[in-house]
Amino acid sequence: MATVTTSSPVTLQPCKHTSRHGVARYCPSPLPWRRRRWSYGRMTTRATASSRGQPSATGGWVEAPAGVAAAAGEEGDSIRRLQNGPDVRGVALEGEKGRPVDLTPLAVELIAESFGEWLREELQRPAGEELRVSVGRDPRLSGARLSAALFAGLARAGCSVFDMGLATTPACFMSTTLPRFNYDASIMMTASHLPYTRNGLKFFTKRGGLTSGDVEEICDRAARKYVAGKMGFGGGGMPPVVMRVDLMSAYAQHLRDIIKQRVAHPAHYDTPLKGFKVVVNAGNGCGGFFTWDVLEKLGADTTGSLHLEPDGTFPNHMPNPEDATAMSLTRDAVLANGADLGVVFDTDVDRSGVVDGTGAAINGDRLIALMSAIVLDEHPGTTVVTDARASDGLTRFIASRGGHHCLYRVGYRNVIDKGVQLNTDGVETHLMMETTGHGALKENYFLDDGAYMVVKIVIEMVRMKLAGLEGGVGSLIKDLEEPAESVLLRMNILGEPKHAKQRGTMAVEAFKEYIQEDKLSAGWVLDDCGDCSVGEGCLVDTNDHPIDVDAYMYRA
Repeated sequence: MATVTTSSPVTLQPCKHTSRHGVARYCPSPLPWRRRRWSYGRMTTRATASSRGQPSATGGWVEAPAGVAAAAGEEGDSIRRLQNGPDVRGVALEGEKGRPVDLTPLAVELIAESFGEWLREELQRPAGEELRVSVGRDPRLSGARLSAALFAGLARAGCSVFDMGLATTPACFMSTTLPRFNYDASIMMTASHLPYTRNGLKFFTKRGGLTSGDVEEICDRAARKYVAGKMGFGGGGMPPVVMRVDLMSAYAQHLRDIIKQRVAHPAHYDTPLKGFKVVVNAGNGCGGFFTWDVLEKLGADTTGSLHLEPDGTFPNHMPNPEDATAMSLTRDAVLANGADLGVVFDTDVDRSGVVDGTGAAINGDRLIALMSAIVLDEHPGTTVVTDARASDGLTRFIASRGGHHCLYRVGYRNVIDKGVQLNTDGVETHLMMETTGHGALKENYFLDDGAYMVVKIVIEMVRMKLAGLEGGVGSLIKDLEEPAESVLLRMNILGEPKHAKQRGTMAVEAFKEYIQEDKLSAGWVLDDCGDCSVGEGCLVDTNDHPIDVDAYMYRA
């Protein structure tokens, strides 16, 4: 599902003003991630990908007839529509009513080849110089077939391919920074919390995730390749050589080292979680590693953990920290096992939520408040960036601890990029979070890493125990004011996708004017950050929800 922004031509810049509650905020202004020990030996495998067209006698692709290429324009547009903001998302398996398969092996192959070409240009590497790209995936049923297409496309672009197998999205990025690996780029194949029929791609370089503009350029290049009827270089023929690597073990060790070093337990340095019980709900995604390769190796008792086996059909519930079933099952497991903490991961572990020892769910605003309390203790006065769905109570919570709250456009990439911009502008910003559970920290490459966020919470849990503080991490947010009622309105926009953005913008503006003209009953007001929460941040699209396009209206 691609994030659709409004058609407003304004450029957003940080400004500081006072809300109607008298709290200082930074706001936009119209001014400018089978329970087992995964162990991959270093081995060579060969992968091929099925595609439209006919291979030549040498194994390369022949140019399609001119008439076929001329008729391919609409299908080329279908590749462009796979863009979902900074990601690629689409339907990879049949089974969704009214949604045909559009993330085909052919589309993935072309996008991968286009990414490889884009990467070479971006890094200014001459033809023939090695580009090293790692690839990971979640357990979706379409993953193996689409991975083969991904390998083939990257190889045609001259990239050396390193297959991490089952991995997490944050680990993919870390493969570009961890010394033993240090790849030029990485691609994660996942569709996060979406149904098993979906899949997608997330792209990273050493600088972080690609922007929406980068992915738009890559998808456009892939679409033009399709329309031209040209598949690769038209010759060669040898299947790609793919090196299998064990990245997850190194990533898990990285997380363990952080916990050991920052807790610095005076009695048992190497097992700082000894005596703690932590329950993990991996939702049958990629997060099970955190149980046996991080928590247990640090001494934690993980009895009662749920759904650790990777299963691409996600049979128990959607792996999503926003999912009520996921949080409820985790709460029950925490209480049944007397755990100190419960952890919920999404499929690819770039998002998380927690449950405290009393069984209280900590996600959404609560999770942002908890992370804000931890980060503000480490970095007094820092700014916290969130999406526009965050509540006024959260703003007051952050202010009460000496921090500043910047609300910005919905979309995790928007929120992270805003934090990067603020730091560049001299505004110290250590935490960027979405109410969906995406959380990025300046200290961790501005990477939205659900496992790293849990690491921060686990460290705080141990520190509190060592300091003799009662109540656990949940006590850190006991004074968070929460609304008596919070409603998320989804307005489904029907019709041709190409008209969705325009119609959605019109609907948002009409609703805004309706409130401003006092046509609703008493009690409806626009938030002081209306330019952000209604005018800018509430129109989103298309590939991360079963319905074609949704317009979200927040905090009206």
